[in-house]
Amino acid sequence: MAEQFNQREDSPDLILGTSMLDFSTFLGLTKETSAGIPTAIYFHENQLTYPWSPQDRDVKHKRDNHYAFMNYSSALVADRVFFNSEYHRNSFLKALPKFLNQFPDRQDKHNIREIEAKSEVLYLGMDLTRFDPYQSKKENSEPVILWNHRWEYDKKPEEFFEALFRLKDEELLFKVIVLGEQNQMNPPIFDEAKERLKDQTIHWGFAQTFEEYAQLLWKADILPVTSNQDFFGGSVVEAMYCGCLPVLPNRLAYPEHLTKDQYNQCLYENGDFYSKLREAVDQNTQESFKSGVKKYNWENVISDYDEMFLKFCS
Repeated sequence: MAEQFNQREDSPDLILGTSMLDFSTFLGLTKETSAGIPTAIYFHENQLTYPWSPQDRDVKHKRDNHYAFMNYSSALVADRVFFNSEYHRNSFLKALPKFLNQFPDRQDKHNIREIEAKSEVLYLGMDLTRFDPYQSKKENSEPVILWNHRWEYDKKPEEFFEALFRLKDEELLFKVIVLGEQNQMNPPIFDEAKERLKDQTIHWGFAQTFEEYAQLLWKADILPVTSNQDFFGGSVVEAMYCGCLPVLPNRLAYPEHLTKDQYNQCLYENGDFYSKLREAVDQNTQESFKSGVKKYNWENVISDYDEMFLKFCS
């Protein structure tokens, strides 16, 4: 990518990288062609506070610090640093002192203040209105529970499905839609749940088209979330836009998607997940949460992006 950039004949007004880019190396390899151009990095995620899987090969070989250091150095060299949520910004900055303590000398913790001073929250822009053509009236006699996240350990699927098993054992009526891509690395609880919940299942697995995905979201009523990692939570926002009642842990970025008067209805503390979910199933409310997340639609945030970029490009 640096070679391609060096071959450009024009000079851009801004270099905007994402957290997947080793920004310091890129700028070092383009130091002549990128000189004087404002730079910014946008953190969709970071490897400093991301919960690593115990089975990850990088952890086993003690290579996990490399990616975190890449994020740190990228934030250090960029002129501006953007995060997709307030939670993400705060957690990254708070984790840096402990991370730098690992190094024997020249920890340079004053760099944290420098990164903080040039950091801002720029919420994710999403194309939410594309769901509108597929909206249908919810006419479910039984509440439909939705899973529309990755099938990975950090989403805590065991806690999610154990709660559904308990609902079934207590003879509560419900249906379930489980969306996501299946592969050999998925936690085994998905295979168990597919069998145990087959009588409650409307759909199981990957949606082949966006149309199918959107229609299934509009069919759902309740979105219980058990994740221990979400720097923003795009799938949660999509489900809320499509009318799902969110049952969310009072942590990570989730409270930012709600108004304060929705906290009591939607947020649960540690240990209260099942009782909150059962309450939602019992009530099966038709209240809409669409209005609260419309703020993330591109037409509502694009002016923030334009204003932010123009401000420091000039």
